[in-house]
Amino acid sequence: MAPLADNAMGYTPPDGGWGWMVVLGAFISMGFSYAFSKAITVFFKEIQEHFGASYSEIAWISSILLAAMYAGGPVSSILVNRYGSRPVVIFGGLLSGVGMIIATFSSSILQLYIFIGVIAGFGFSLNLQPSVIVVGKYFLKKRPIANGLAMAGSPVVLSTLAPLNQFLFDKFGWRGSFFILGALLLNCCVAGALFRPIGPSTTDKIQKKPAQDLAEKGTNETLLTANKLPPSYGTKMEETKQETCLQKFNKVLDLTLFKHRGFMIYLVGNVVMFFAFYAPIVFLTPYAKHLGVDEYSAAFLLSILAIVDMFARPGTGLIANTKWVRPKIQYFFSFSVTFNGFCHLMCPFATGYVGLVVYSVFFGLAFGMVCALLFETLMDLVGVKRFSSAVGLVTIVECVPLLLGPPIGGAIVDAFGDYKYMYFECGAIMVLAGLFLFVMNYYNYRMLEKEEKEKQAKEMEMKESSGCKKEETPGNEDKIQNGSDSKPDTEKAWKDD
Repeated sequence: MAPLADNAMGYTPPDGGWGWMVVLGAFISMGFSYAFSKAITVFFKEIQEHFGASYSEIAWISSILLAAMYAGGPVSSILVNRYGSRPVVIFGGLLSGVGMIIATFSSSILQLYIFIGVIAGFGFSLNLQPSVIVVGKYFLKKRPIANGLAMAGSPVVLSTLAPLNQFLFDKFGWRGSFFILGALLLNCCVAGALFRPIGPSTTDKIQKKPAQDLAEKGTNETLLTANKLPPSYGTKMEETKQETCLQKFNKVLDLTLFKHRGFMIYLVGNVVMFFAFYAPIVFLTPYAKHLGVDEYSAAFLLSILAIVDMFARPGTGLIANTKWVRPKIQYFFSFSVTFNGFCHLMCPFATGYVGLVVYSVFFGLAFGMVCALLFETLMDLVGVKRFSSAVGLVTIVECVPLLLGPPIGGAIVDAFGDYKYMYFECGAIMVLAGLFLFVMNYYNYRMLEKEEKEKQAKEMEMKESSGCKKEETPGNEDKIQNGSDSKPDTEKAWKDD
């Protein structure tokens, strides 16, 4: 399970250089994508009063936005595989910005669902996936640190947007604020411009140019010999072509990942977790206002959460990159999810502003830990080569709990007239998800160790059997001696692997 052992990229990542500019672009792009759904909750109480909506109805804005952001994952992954990260992020920034600007003219809450939820949300999906993928292409040894810094964009943007949104609302109302926010989202286009392509494909193109003339010379010879081939050759070519067509979809989106044990454990645990992951943030500001906290102080709770989150993400990346944690990083992720749930279980005991500040601090720490490890643990399980497909498949499945989570929380608030039961529900779900991941990852690690031992035993048996055959063949004494001399080097290579 050591990530460094699986480098099937076909090139050596620079682990620095322009990669840090790529991290900056991912910082901006992912910052807006993740923070925006939380920051607009500042407007929810006023929008609710303007349209006469319930808590559950207003929560659908964030839910649809998050669901569209995650549901667009497979489309984003396919586009990245086809066109690269740069154009996809630029188009995503344009789409999210336009969606917010059009939302300014909404005359019903249904239109907000469409413009903010669907259009802007899908734009965020085109920002998010390529940013995660391109960081993984530029970094290998320093990947946890790079991911932690990139993911820190969310709390930095959130800590700025939360008070800014309240200021914009006081000056321009929610409609004018949406117009300005739409313009700010166009900065994602600038971030996408930093994603310079990298990979073996660039080298392949350079190598193909000198060989182009040779290929053209060989074309006439190929045409001359084509008619001399036996009939069976054409049939085999058709079968190969047909097989390639059947495998085309797996090339853009690898569905064989559903047979991957570690991937399925990660997926099930995350699906359970995401039912309760965003609802506590969505209702934090309304909860504070419900307790009688003034508007600016209520919005500042998101800033406190974001400031702690800002330091928690890169700090978690540094811890995850140590030689003690990285080989068993799945346990660290399981602990982070459980700790997150415990914070929510304690939230209802905060009956005043000071208590909510303490909750925001611990919640920011727990939330930052989970977010910093969210994609790193997935990359650790499936490797860099299959990561693009893995992200797409995970996000399309996770969009369902993301869509339902906040409205379920809103329905609980509507039913009981109190927020504490919603926080109890979210805390219990997160703790359950964390315990599931811990137990199943323990099982997965044990199975991997067992499979590795069996693999080594098989290789040893094959080596011994090939050695016996060489002994039976006369005149191979020198070869056998040379083979026995090289045995320690082979064992050393296995250990290195």
